[in-house]
Amino acid sequence: MRNILIGGAWPYANGSLHIGHIAGLLPGDVLARYHRAVGDEVYFVSGSDCHGTPVAIRAKQEQRTPQEISDFYHREFVDCFQKLGFSYDVYTKTSSEEHKRFVQAFHKKLYESAYVYEKETPQAYCETCHTFLADRFVSGKCPKCGEDTRGDQCDVCGAVLEPEILIEPVCAVCGRTVSFRKSSHLYIAISKLERQLRELVEAHPEWRKNAIAFTGKYIDEGLRDRALTRDLDWGIPVPWKGYEEKSIYIWAENVLGYLSASKTAAEKRGTDFREVWGKDAKHYYVHGKDNIPFHTIILPALLLANGESWHLPDAIVSSEYLTLEGRKISTSQNYAIWVRDMLERYDADSIRYYFLANGPEKKDADFSWREYVNSHNGELLGAYGNFINRSLSFIHKYWNGIVPEGTDNPGINEQIEKLFTATGQKIERGALKDALAGVFEFVRGANKYFDSERPWVTRLEDEKACQNTLFQCVQIIANLAVLLYPFLPFSSEKVCRWLGIDNQWKKHSIPAGEQLPEIEILFQRIDKKVIEEEVERLNPGTAKKE
Repeated sequence: MRNILIGGAWPYANGSLHIGHIAGLLPGDVLARYHRAVGDEVYFVSGSDCHGTPVAIRAKQEQRTPQEISDFYHREFVDCFQKLGFSYDVYTKTSSEEHKRFVQAFHKKLYESAYVYEKETPQAYCETCHTFLADRFVSGKCPKCGEDTRGDQCDVCGAVLEPEILIEPVCAVCGRTVSFRKSSHLYIAISKLERQLRELVEAHPEWRKNAIAFTGKYIDEGLRDRALTRDLDWGIPVPWKGYEEKSIYIWAENVLGYLSASKTAAEKRGTDFREVWGKDAKHYYVHGKDNIPFHTIILPALLLANGESWHLPDAIVSSEYLTLEGRKISTSQNYAIWVRDMLERYDADSIRYYFLANGPEKKDADFSWREYVNSHNGELLGAYGNFINRSLSFIHKYWNGIVPEGTDNPGINEQIEKLFTATGQKIERGALKDALAGVFEFVRGANKYFDSERPWVTRLEDEKACQNTLFQCVQIIANLAVLLYPFLPFSSEKVCRWLGIDNQWKKHSIPAGEQLPEIEILFQRIDKKVIEEEVERLNPGTAKKE
């Protein structure tokens, strides 16, 4: 049994979740469910990122407090994740007292290290919004490529930036020119950690290509020291004399949520928190492309500088970008599919299946309603759901729901054994799309088996052969439910309950004579007319009929 930490990126609690968030975070739940099924001690943690400028600005716009805004969206996130089947051991928020206490203790020790120093620096201030701005809330032209960018990182050329070096810097909220005020802050000397960070990347050739490429580029261009503190009201107070009016910079405390949340999880189950962060553990970090440096440079730098031998990242599961009907998702223009709305109209397993089978795992992906409906009807319902329904309905109709007598098919048994091994290996290395595709290839093979054996014919001509076919189909269904449990937990739970099995990651057998309960259709067909309706919601007045 291994200690497995799976950290899902913490969404900003300043607006609703959209499908881009889900596409990047779903792999974490698959990993968690798989590792529990094989018997590992899993700590699947995440939470809502409640501090910093994004939340404070939203609060001002709505004339509410940052706490009210962040708590509102935190509750919405919790509801969405629960409905989607995310099996977090702890889903918390950065405004929780447990997180604040942990972060302050961590930082207090960090400040005593040789890697932290004080420096006076210009900080962006908006006279119109009457607030200091986080780097990402300063917009301008990138001094390296000349493209529009924000103050922390250029999405076009990938350069790591500082607001003061932008060309024509303006406030990203109101669009007015910003000024810069001198202020003293604590900095972490990430530049002194170049050797350790480079060794970390070189020791993990199995990281996703985007993580290796981006991190290598940041290191090769020369690592910049980063401010640990900011002149912001909404945040965790800095535990250092003379800094009582300042806050810990959001990037230097939100990534520590993986530690604080796993500590909470360990305390709940009475296990040793330090073992979760010991050398024998395995850590996965699941997030989008734009969060790569925070998990491959910032988090490791904080862990190393703190000096308490924390476990460094093992697996970086970083997705690419998701577009929507050929366009970039834009929350400011309300061009997005909001998760809460999608969950009201569509099945959770259907949503999970689409983004796991078609998501931006290794390259950018585009979500279209046409592809979603076709994927649901053709694969989830047409292949998987149909195989289960036709097999079990046949048994109910002609054998009163009792599993017929049959003999194990060595070829099918071998296929199933190999599929458990191959699927597990793919999941562990983050190749979830390949893992799911392999299982569905077996689903299609199962349908061909049913068709080729023609039980509707052999029932009258060779009853023993018919019984054997249906017996084999029940064995296939049982193992498909277990193999798909990490991906499709709701439908898999139903099938496992029908067959009286658990979801342990191993080959399962259903004995002849087993009485099956009444079954239900797992997936309903989606009417194709919803394609036009959903496109119309995105672009009122532009949906075209086929």
